[in-house]
Amino acid sequence: MINKRIYKRSLISEAIINHINNNIMEYIVMIIIFFIGIILGTMYINNTDLTQRHEIYSYVNDFIGDIQNGSNIDSNKLLRTSIYNNLLITILLWISGLTVIGMPIVYLIVSVKGFCIGYTISSIVATLGVTQGLKFTLSTMLLQNIIIIPSILILAVSAIKLYKAIMKDRRRENIKIEIIRYTIITIFIGVVNIISAIIETYASTNIFKIFFT
Repeated sequence: MINKRIYKRSLISEAIINHINNNIMEYIVMIIIFFIGIILGTMYINNTDLTQRHEIYSYVNDFIGDIQNGSNIDSNKLLRTSIYNNLLITILLWISGLTVIGMPIVYLIVSVKGFCIGYTISSIVATLGVTQGLKFTLSTMLLQNIIIIPSILILAVSAIKLYKAIMKDRRRENIKIEIIRYTIITIFIGVVNIISAIIETYASTNIFKIFFT
């Protein structure tokens, strides 16, 4: 039984490695676009006005205050919101990957995700200072983003792969097979992103309490 599990894990690991090796250029492009988004998000915080900075400051401090005072957080509402946001990105990438004109949207989604992460981290650090800001970021954002960022990149690369396959071979039967394969990958990524939402809601909240209470 144990040997079978090890064998299955080795097959999965091999499949992932082969997928990355076969699409290495696409991954490099996506990672560059993602980091450009992070840089733009980091730069944008410097251009926000005092009102926006005050709102960010109030939100972060109110959130920390609620945790420190033992206020209850509506975990169910937070979980629903997180699942909705994660699945929305997954569905948008899936739809974009099915259309030729959707390719720019795939790149846009990846860059916007990077922008949001860059902006969020920069605004928190600017509000709390480097030490506290990094503690806040690591406790609330690290775990789920370790999961969701690779999943977004995988789905984005799969969308590009589907586009190239359709352009290369326009036979209907082959296109159908590629779309089914792409949809299966999307469903798998959707499940992974739901797991990411659960981690964000429960695990990250508990880690946050350790740092700030």
